[in-house]
Amino acid sequence: MSNNRNIGSKIKSLRESKNLSLEEIAQSSGLTTEQVSSIENDENLPSLGPLIKIARALGVRLGTFMDDYDELGPVVCRATEYDEDKSISFSNDAVDARKHMVYHPLAQQKAGRHMEPFVIDINPEEGSNFKLSAHEGEEFIYVMQGELEIIYGKETYALKEGDSIFYDSIVSHHVHGLPGKSAKILAVIYIPL
Repeated sequence: MSNNRNIGSKIKSLRESKNLSLEEIAQSSGLTTEQVSSIENDENLPSLGPLIKIARALGVRLGTFMDDYDELGPVVCRATEYDEDKSISFSNDAVDARKHMVYHPLAQQKAGRHMEPFVIDINPEEGSNFKLSAHEGEEFIYVMQGELEIIYGKETYALKEGDSIFYDSIVSHHVHGLPGKSAKILAVIYIPL
């Protein structure tokens, strides 16, 4: 997927334009130098948490990695416009590069945004050893199709089509379909600068 390739190169380009070393970004973000290098070289696209940490270390918004444009007015995204060429897959586990979510960005053209809206296809996962993630900000999820399970801290929430949840994403969490099932959600992620 082309956007997966763009994210690593954008991070590297931003880091180099700010005359920052891999080590400096790693130290500022709390990631290892190897993790940052792997992301920059498109070997691994992690969950949103590490990307948000890198964005903070670079002093940019997460959306900067996802094709920012200069549109200041409203942005309309038609259903026919989010296709596989514009989608982004994240891995929640750098070891085996497991990918269970495909993100379809809905506002890439909107400049200066503080929210990241996505339609997300959640693919079935095997097992229950989920690696939880946490990052600054808030998330809103609305279930469009299927059923979800959300681990949030020590609690687990089951959501069906039409249900929604709003939470502080600083608490460790994991979003996945019910065992062996897929789902589709609308997710809006807010990340403060």
